[in-house]
Amino acid sequence: MFSPNQLVVYPAQGVGKVERIERQTIGGIDTEFYIVRILSNNVTLMVPVKNAANVGLRAVCSADKGSAILEDLGDRTGFTGYTGQNWNRRYREYSEKLKSGELADVAYVLKELLLIGKDKELSFGERRLLEQAMGLITLELAHALDRPQEEVQATIEEMFADVLAVQEKN
Repeated sequence: MFSPNQLVVYPAQGVGKVERIERQTIGGIDTEFYIVRILSNNVTLMVPVKNAANVGLRAVCSADKGSAILEDLGDRTGFTGYTGQNWNRRYREYSEKLKSGELADVAYVLKELLLIGKDKELSFGERRLLEQAMGLITLELAHALDRPQEEVQATIEEMFADVLAVQEKN
């Protein structure tokens, strides 16, 4: 169970703060809800306490896991690229990974899109997914590692400086 003022992650939305837990009667059923304010866009979500795990609500990752994710981002071994996949199939796959709420999945999408962008121009949809993945990763890692979000993003951009230089030319 989460408590008020605790930072949590909601899939595809990012880091939020549990503002309060409130009880409401909906359809004659008394239900408790987490009232979560998403930090990046100030949207307020009502998440049923009973259903929180099913929708993927979780605590912000630990500093150790955050450091491991950051380290894994820099590891380019095993990158298979986009061989045989069209952008539409990749887009669906990456969208599902972002919705999973798993930080490792979000990191995978970010790394793949950055590396794909080195060899070819990303579609509009892929660029949007790249921005979304970057925002989700940097905000959570900033809270996990107690660093400013801009600093985390600069670290990631530094890891992929060669890739980003190619993308800027396109």
